[in-house]
Amino acid sequence: MRKASLTEIRKMKDRGELHVDPAAKDGESLGRDFWARAKIVSPRSPRSVHLKLDPEVFEFFYRECRGKGHLTKMQNVLKAYVSAQKE
Repeated sequence: MRKASLTEIRKMKDRGELHVDPAAKDGESLGRDFWARAKIVSPRSPRSVHLKLDPEVFEFFYRECRGKGHLTKMQNVLKAYVSAQKE
């Protein structure tokens, strides 16, 4: 998924690249009770760390992702481990 500016979106609309279904049903209303209890929660910023990895660990993820997204893949593996430990 890539981000697009409002100008780019307008150009896409003008070229007919955006599809809007006028027959689409409205989504379910969440109701007043939901909004009365709703709280804004700011996302926590990730912490930057220096991490030394064994070469075979780094190379595994780098090859697995063909060089792109290997750090994200490592992060996801660590998140899965943390989640499993909490259960």
